[in-house]
Amino acid sequence: MTKLARAQLFAAVLIAFACGLVFASGFDLTRLSWAQSKTSQTTPSKPTPAEVRPLEETGQAFEAIAEHVTPAVVAIRAEQIESRSTQRQRRNLPPGMEDFFRQFENQDPQPRSGNGSGFIVSKDGYILTNNHVVADADRVTVKLLDNRQFTAKVVGRDPTTDVAVIKVDATNLPTVALGDDKQARVGQWVVAIGNPLGLDFTVTAGIISAKGRGQELGALYASQRYAILDFIQTDAAINPGNSGGPLVNIRGEVIGINSAIASNSGFNAGYGFAVPVTLAKQVMDDIITYGRVRRAVLGVSIAEVEPTDARAAGLTEIRGVKVQAFDPPDDSPSKRAGLEVGDVIVAAKGQRVSRVSELQRIIRGFKPGDVVDVEVMRFGEKKNFRVRLGEPPADRDDQIASNDRGGRAPVEPASGERSYDRLGISVQPLSPELAESRQVNDEFKRGLLVTAVNVRGPAYRELFANDDIIVRVLNPVRKDIRSANDLEAVVRSLKSGDVVTLVVVNLRAAQTTRVVSLSVN
Repeated sequence: MTKLARAQLFAAVLIAFACGLVFASGFDLTRLSWAQSKTSQTTPSKPTPAEVRPLEETGQAFEAIAEHVTPAVVAIRAEQIESRSTQRQRRNLPPGMEDFFRQFENQDPQPRSGNGSGFIVSKDGYILTNNHVVADADRVTVKLLDNRQFTAKVVGRDPTTDVAVIKVDATNLPTVALGDDKQARVGQWVVAIGNPLGLDFTVTAGIISAKGRGQELGALYASQRYAILDFIQTDAAINPGNSGGPLVNIRGEVIGINSAIASNSGFNAGYGFAVPVTLAKQVMDDIITYGRVRRAVLGVSIAEVEPTDARAAGLTEIRGVKVQAFDPPDDSPSKRAGLEVGDVIVAAKGQRVSRVSELQRIIRGFKPGDVVDVEVMRFGEKKNFRVRLGEPPADRDDQIASNDRGGRAPVEPASGERSYDRLGISVQPLSPELAESRQVNDEFKRGLLVTAVNVRGPAYRELFANDDIIVRVLNPVRKDIRSANDLEAVVRSLKSGDVVTLVVVNLRAAQTTRVVSLSVN
């Protein structure tokens, strides 16, 4: 091949390659670019001083919080000393092994201990923490950031709010500033300080994720009839040991007591909960001044309003608080004022009520004996009442709800069983044998026991087989249920889409009553 031919071939190859690039770029298959890219296109520009300053200020705020608040945070060690009889019970020895272990019974019992946090609220040694941190403790030890240690006295505690007050014998202690959680907003920065997992005086940061959380943590307070569930939710890391420590806003003010986490593993999963400090302060003031919490109550068992409840009440929006029962049943302040089971409370003291935590927040601002205006919707009719608030009755063992879901023998179907496909349930009269074995109160013995619940019916997850007794209909008519014929007459009068409201007694939950609204098929 001559030099001319080789030159022509080389030129043709270059032309073909250039044409290929142009062709490919037309279909966005290959992007043309220089090997050295422009700095403005690939490297982010440096932040300007105006952009850096807010970041520096936020960091400085966290530093200031850690510096000024942490000295007033304490690590709490609560110890419970078991009796020898308790130790023997815990061993659960097999037969024949008692003599072997008897030699150890003369030894001093070893204490069981738990760790938590708290924060100092007065220079003379008053400390706020959680009830569950110090409950049943025989000895409480407090450690400060400067390594000083004190033995603390439990001044008082309140299981219904999970707040406790303890005191150490000291003066001129560092204290925290208490803020106003009502002014806190979702999305604001917060800092949690405490002693998680044995790591003393740990500081974590996050935001307020939500406010007014309550129903989500109801299982923690199942045994407390008058528990106030109105939590601040945060994603600031909270772990075991943080309980009782402060949740602090960006100004260094305490707005909550860190109390619980939502996690499948038992460790932080981004969902922590704190008792609002305004509630904690009310409890603290009562404990210090009166030696007990003076709580005002309406005397009702309440629940959140579901869509069917709102329809039954005649509401145009899904809000309010449903009245489930009265407590005490015969002398409740609300019952004396004229409220009825099935009413939906929509306002109190002139303030709109959307959910349980809002009503609790309003009522907790009053004392027993105060009179509060309450507005309710009663199946399409608006009514107003003046309720003189009372005090909660003392808890009784037989009224504490049980979480036990096992150990009961299944109820055998009886000859009187009847099915209601439109409700998705089967019922039967309560037999005398079952009533006696389950110790059913006389006033409920003539109700109808729910024996089956269809998973595709309206009652699924609303009524529970072999546990619930239907005792009354509130809507569309008011009628006591004494037989299957009574319920049959009500159901027969309903059209598809109508709402029926029932009063139900649950046998497993200490025969507590609740109001259930179902949309009929």
